[in-house]
Amino acid sequence: MKRLAVYCGSASPEDPRYVALAREVGATLAGQGIGVVYGGGRLGLMGAVASGALEAGGEVIGVIPEALTSRDGRGGEVANHDCTELHVVADMHERKAAFTRLSDGFVVLPGGVGTMDELWEAVSWAQLGYHSKPVGVLNAFGFYDGLLEFNRHMAAVGFVRPAHRGIILAETELDLLLARMRAHEPIVPIVSMDPNTL
Repeated sequence: MKRLAVYCGSASPEDPRYVALAREVGATLAGQGIGVVYGGGRLGLMGAVASGALEAGGEVIGVIPEALTSRDGRGGEVANHDCTELHVVADMHERKAAFTRLSDGFVVLPGGVGTMDELWEAVSWAQLGYHSKPVGVLNAFGFYDGLLEFNRHMAAVGFVRPAHRGIILAETELDLLLARMRAHEPIVPIVSMDPNTL
C-alpha cells in the first residue's frame, strides 16, 4: 500500500482524543512510507491527519471541491496549501473518484455525514466492481460500534450478500487494521464496472 485515502471529519470535537488520534494516524502512515490522500482541508480531524503526516515527512495529497476552498463560516481559507499536492476539483463526485484513483485503499476515522457518505460509497463501489481495494474502519473509542452492528443487521436481513459481508475491515488499533488491509483479498463483485468511468 503506497497511498491510502483517509476519510474523517472536518470538525474538532470537544473530546481531544479525536484530534490526537487523527494526528497519530497521519504520523504512523508517514512513518510506514504510506502516503495520505484526504479531503484537502486544514480544519478538524482532516487537518490533523495532514499535519501529523507532513510533520513526520510523509506525502499528503489533498483533494477539495472548488466550492469548499474558502468556506469555514468566517470567511477564512479552508484549503490546506501545505499539502505535497493539492487538487481542486469541480464537485464531490470528482473528489471521491480522485480518492479512489489515487489510493490503494481507504481508512475511515471518526466523522460525520460526509465521512459516512465516503465510507458507504467506497463499500458500494467495491460491491459493484469499481475497485477491489480494502475498506478499513478504525473503530477508535467504540465510535463505530453502532454502524458495524447495523451493517451486520443489513446482512442478517438479506440486504448485503454473503460474499460482501466482509468488505468493511474494522479494528480498534491502527496497526491491526493496516495488517488486515495488507492481507485483503478482493471480493467477487456483483458486476465488473470500468473504474475509468468514475
